[in-house]
Amino acid sequence: MSHDAETPADRLRPLRRTRQFREFEATPVSDAELEAILDVARWTGSSRNTQPWRFLVITESATLRALHAAGLPQTRGLETAPMAIAIVLPAEPDRAVHDAYDDGRVAERILIAASMLGLGAGISWIRTDVRPEAARLLDLPDDRIVRSIVQVGHPTASARAPKSKPGTARLPLADLVVHERWPAR
Repeated sequence: MSHDAETPADRLRPLRRTRQFREFEATPVSDAELEAILDVARWTGSSRNTQPWRFLVITESATLRALHAAGLPQTRGLETAPMAIAIVLPAEPDRAVHDAYDDGRVAERILIAASMLGLGAGISWIRTDVRPEAARLLDLPDDRIVRSIVQVGHPTASARAPKSKPGTARLPLADLVVHERWPAR
């Protein structure tokens, strides 16, 4: 596969187009799509290659809706999601920083994998005050927690619609990047 005619920016466009979705059609995610997404998650790098996560696939509508209700507004994407992947981590305070880093890496990879398959995904943050209820709903043992649940599905047409004018959703690179040293004040 030749990329000669493409610029580096063209080749990276799929990454720039990956975004959060919070409204989904009822159409289920296929088993093949789910397995492919989970395999990408499995191959995500982690701090010291500890691979601290386990992935709990949630497809029961009642569980998804109960998690949605428990953690609003951060869990609003679970309301219509046909399925979600809970990122289950060890509940060890001395690992909190490493595991939070790894949680973010794998959650973003799941978003990218879903996007590459023509699906949508969004991250539902499970606040500290919601974690006991999430643990109860998911039957987690005391030595495990969930910080993030990634909902996956087929976004609705309104969810796919742009939320802002082209080119206005992000600050310009010139406002974000400096070279070598922080600018003098």
